[in-house]
Amino acid sequence: MSTGARVALGFRAHSGWAALVALAAPEDPHVVLRRRVELADPAIVGSKQPYHEAEGKKPKEAQRIVGRCTDSSRRLAREALWAVLVELRQRQHDVMGCALLLASGRPLPGNLHAILASHAFIHAAEGEMYRDVLVRASEHLSLRVTGVRERDLLARAAEATGRPAGELQRRVAEMGRSLGPPWRQDEKLATLAAWVVLAQA
Repeated sequence: MSTGARVALGFRAHSGWAALVALAAPEDPHVVLRRRVELADPAIVGSKQPYHEAEGKKPKEAQRIVGRCTDSSRRLAREALWAVLVELRQRQHDVMGCALLLASGRPLPGNLHAILASHAFIHAAEGEMYRDVLVRASEHLSLRVTGVRERDLLARAAEATGRPAGELQRRVAEMGRSLGPPWRQDEKLATLAAWVVLAQA
């Protein structure tokens, strides 16, 4: 592996955690780091699914639960991302930005009461919360964030790189074979998202 490479990070968020992949160029893109980023503190009740925990609670209690969990997740995201940046910079990599996979759902209501009144909104709000903590952590550490809707990712990557979609999928699969497991859909999509950032730089 070369040192001094430009690197982009790709994230795919879940409830309580995110898959992170660091992709390097300008050589043929290759993964230099992959990690599961923990975004929920198990010591805090409901931290993995705070909106579910707040469901059915009185307004002030619901607000307290969501606020406490959100603050904790923001802190965990900053700490985890800082550790990743330190590791990459120690290896002489230049981290130039990150990509975050976005959902394609409708916008959320503007108040917590309306969110908690709908189970679909509760799920959507938790997804949005974990994406938001990653955005905030990245911006806190002066990383430019590129959002890519998951359903548009392959088309965006093909357009950005000038490579056919099939070739991109093949290359990402090959990266996984050389790295070994885990190399699930999370890592594959995070890698493609990071590739978009590298190609657009």
